[in-house]
Amino acid sequence: MKATMPSQPRSVALALTLTLLAAGALLTACGGGDKAADAKASAPQAAASAAPRAALTVTTARPSKRTLAQEVGANGNVAAWQEASVGADVQALRIADIRVNVGDVVKNGQVLATFDPAPVQQDEAQARASLAEAEAAAADAAGNAARARAVANSGALSQQQIAQYETAEKTAQARVAAARAVVAAQRLRVSHTEVRAPDAGVISARNATVGQVPGNGTELFRLVRRGRLEWRAEVMAEDLPRIQPGQHASIELPGPPGAAPRVEGTVRQIAPTVDPKTRYAIVYVDLPAGSPARAGMFASGHFAVGESPALTVPQDAIVMRDGYAHVMLLEPGDMVRMTRVRTGRLADDSIEVLDGLSPDATVAVRGAAFLNDGDHVRVVSDPEPKAAPAVAASAAAASK
Repeated sequence: MKATMPSQPRSVALALTLTLLAAGALLTACGGGDKAADAKASAPQAAASAAPRAALTVTTARPSKRTLAQEVGANGNVAAWQEASVGADVQALRIADIRVNVGDVVKNGQVLATFDPAPVQQDEAQARASLAEAEAAAADAAGNAARARAVANSGALSQQQIAQYETAEKTAQARVAAARAVVAAQRLRVSHTEVRAPDAGVISARNATVGQVPGNGTELFRLVRRGRLEWRAEVMAEDLPRIQPGQHASIELPGPPGAAPRVEGTVRQIAPTVDPKTRYAIVYVDLPAGSPARAGMFASGHFAVGESPALTVPQDAIVMRDGYAHVMLLEPGDMVRMTRVRTGRLADDSIEVLDGLSPDATVAVRGAAFLNDGDHVRVVSDPEPKAAPAVAASAAAASK
């Protein structure tokens, strides 16, 4: 019994050691399993990140060489060619009738308004009576002078008396002439009771009202002579040498967006001076009769000053980024490179490229607005349907 007692603790220690080793192996196995599971879970994500980005469908085009019109742009006001002020030529008379209104087309000499003629007609009648009296006195003086001259050689009358009769005759004749002038003046006043148009045109303003007693010279109407309007374009001094009388101008009048009316005019004359403050000169452009233009409108337009060659691309190929114009150049591998360009004139659905684009380059057109620098594209020859922009937008959002 004493010989076998020390072997029991050794057996217990050996059993404990084997148990700990088995537990460690089990933990190691479990840990390895978790790592394997994590590796299996991360494998699809790595594969997804390694997949290429989705390619957007676009159409392409090459720049084309065209001949475009050279134009000089300007802004200005539409105004009357000439305006006539129609006023009252009589005073202390009441307006009895007004026969026109603003916007009416009138002829030369047409009656626009009438004054009450009764007071002036009475003055004319009095003047005619004075004329008749003066003519009677003149006839009597003429008879006396004739009889005096008839007896001049008989000595019945002295030379002084004869001279007095002749002087009375001339005085009476002068009174007749004065009376006739008064009658003519009163007749003129009667005619002025009818306010007439000084020229054909359109009534642009009316200040007269029935019952008004305006003073002499008071403006009653304003008339656009012959209905002629002009566009007074403000042109920069450096562009004046390119504009000559007789050239055509296209004016865009105020109107709904996309439906503003356009009027074609002709340059009549150019102002001889330039405003020293603004450095602009006025170019007067005649507008055609019956145009929708109205005096006081502010309009923009341009003058056709010639033609020049231009390099153009479709307007859809221009992409605006950060306030600048860009195009998406197609490079080998169906990848696009965003290039900044400088644009110029518009022509139908094309736009001129002044700088930054080679004539043999290929640019993306349809779908270019959804591309970024370095994107891969799929080029098609036929235009995409109307739903293509939405699909391209979703594809662009997915690629981001």
